Amino acid sequence: MKRIFLAALLLAPLAARADTTLRIGWCARTVSSAAAPFAIATKMGWFAKEGLKIELAPLPGSTDCTKLVATGELPYALPSIEPLTVLRPQGVRVKNFYTAYQGNIYGLAVPESSPIKSLSELKGKRIGVTAMASGGVPIARAMAAAQGLNPDTDIRIVAIGEGAQAAALVRQGAVEVLSQFDVMYALVEAAGTKLRMLDNSSIAKYPSNGLIAREDRLASHRAEAVALARGYAMGTIFALTNPEAAVHILWEVYPQTRGTGRAEDVALAEDVRTLNARAPNWRLEAGGVSRWGENALANYDAYVDFLVKWNVVPTKVPATDLVTNDLIAEINTMDIAGITAAAKAAK
Repeated sequence: MKRIFLAALLLAPLAARADTTLRIGWCARTVSSAAAPFAIATKMGWFAKEGLKIELAPLPGSTDCTKLVATGELPYALPSIEPLTVLRPQGVRVKNFYTAYQGNIYGLAVPESSPIKSLSELKGKRIGVTAMASGGVPIARAMAAAQGLNPDTDIRIVAIGEGAQAAALVRQGAVEVLSQFDVMYALVEAAGTKLRMLDNSSIAKYPSNGLIAREDRLASHRAEAVALARGYAMGTIFALTNPEAAVHILWEVYPQTRGTGRAEDVALAEDVRTLNARAPNWRLEAGGVSRWGENALANYDAYVDFLVKWNVVPTKVPATDLVTNDLIAEINTMDIAGITAAAKAAK
């Protein structure tokens, strides 16, 4: 049944035309509930008000997203930071200008019935990632190295895909451990494979994905980058305030996320659960920041130190080479109280 969010539409412009189509690198093959901020900003007209139309470009992982932005094939993407720590010393002038996930969305998990109880038992195990370009790869390598293991010889990293495909391969015993991320774990569980998280506290405080662009584009298209990030922030606030309304909007804007063969109440419950898996890492508290998208330099520096310590990246890259807060003040010029009120009123 089509839902009309009358109160929320009060925030939408009465007459707006999307002039510029931006393809945004979405660093997973599955467009999931985590895309709700983009869907909401589209539905509410917040992007259109700025003359933007957003199209998500699904890709295997963060490495692909970062490379395509570096080459100029995509103007923006939403990857995790690890690929940039490798590419930046090679002369790639790309920066994260908006931290979307203040906490780390990655971590290791095992099937609920697995005999594996701790990270110390990783030796000889096959670890399933969504794709070899995924941020789950450096995380798996770092977590193994932190246990005194050689990531090249003591573990085997295997690409097993996403969601139902990954769940099926876990049930078949193709891998013993998963190195994926919060939303993917929710999708695996929705496909019938219950999981148990291992102790991921060593990485939980580190920032994860954010909006990136080449430095020259940020200079020449500053207003565009601000509008993109502001719309995303507004959509995030709405989704955190009213997850059910967010899911209904998601289904409308990205119909493929609705799936088939599920009753509406079941589908809604599952997709709200998936969205809520991401919610803690959207929140400002996860990064100890006070503004939406703010890049906590100390957190990024600590994460790079962690990656260097465990030989995931070869050299230390200062956080100031990876992220910029230059646009954050402009991004945060929005009516947060109005967005929150509209989200609460949405039916």
